[in-house]
Amino acid sequence: MPASKSVSECGSAENNRSLVDLFSRTISYLRLSLTDRCNLKCLYCVPEEGGLPKLEQEDLLSYEELLRVVRAAVSLGMTKLRLTGGEPLVRRDLMRFVKQLAEIKGLRDIRITTNGVLFEQYAEELRAAGISKINISLDSLKPERFARITGADCFAQVWRGIEKAQAVGFAPVKLNMVVMRGVNDDELADFAQLSRDTALHVRFIEFMPIGESSRWHKDTYVPSDEIKARLRDLGELIPVHRSETDGPACMFRVGQEAKGKLGFISPLSHHFCDRCNRLRLTSEGMLRACLLHDAETDLRSLLRHGGTDEEIRAALLAAVRSKPQGHRMEERLKAQEGGCHGRMSRIGG
Repeated sequence: MPASKSVSECGSAENNRSLVDLFSRTISYLRLSLTDRCNLKCLYCVPEEGGLPKLEQEDLLSYEELLRVVRAAVSLGMTKLRLTGGEPLVRRDLMRFVKQLAEIKGLRDIRITTNGVLFEQYAEELRAAGISKINISLDSLKPERFARITGADCFAQVWRGIEKAQAVGFAPVKLNMVVMRGVNDDELADFAQLSRDTALHVRFIEFMPIGESSRWHKDTYVPSDEIKARLRDLGELIPVHRSETDGPACMFRVGQEAKGKLGFISPLSHHFCDRCNRLRLTSEGMLRACLLHDAETDLRSLLRHGGTDEEIRAALLAAVRSKPQGHRMEERLKAQEGGCHGRMSRIGG
């Protein structure tokens, strides 16, 4: 294993030094969950017994606190940021925050993941403010089924948001579908065809066991290899070359003439821990080094008890050093140890 670096040795984005963990992975990507609130109630996010208590406003990190964390992360070499939730577009004054983020020297890439319900009205402003790429969650192309999955009859609004994203110049526009057996897996071919007929990037995501009362079950889970097999009749899946800045999806084109791309995100069946480059900050200010591992660092307390910028950097570096080599979720599930106990609405996917 490489020797750990001190905070000062990690340097800044400006001098091109990198933040490297104990397993030689370069950590360049921070995901911020801005809120645990959402205007949908997707069945894979909300537990079976109903809604979860929401955080009070004072429990969320303020934009000023978030900016301190981002500046510290960028000073250590992080260059990419994603805004998540809950639903990030329901948080007030988001545009002002995005503009402030865009002014941070060394932060080269600001992205957002949204459910798309409000995106049509904010698309142009988000693009002008500094958002470079957009991911939209869409788990069905059938309006009635969309309403059953999300608890809201908003398919038309989401589709208009997708069209608006393309119209204002977001490219690519990525659609995330969480595949669930007996819920939406009969639409796999329709989504794959969408990636052939349009420039959209469709990504199939394996259903993950997150939350103490998660609806995840082995009978609902569909592994990526099965999804690929079920798409065989559509044509050859042609691998697309990965760049260093690509995320965890393994990308393909469905035939040579496809206008868009098709991706598979396989955190359970083919996990990508060996190339994971991210940290996550939950909406309550907890720093997580792994989505599927419950160890957290309390940044909110540090920020609110006089923590210096150097102490924030030290906390980020400690999280990087503690990043596990892998989540071992498959082994934990086989041993009936359960999944991740965090809440997806607070962690931010």
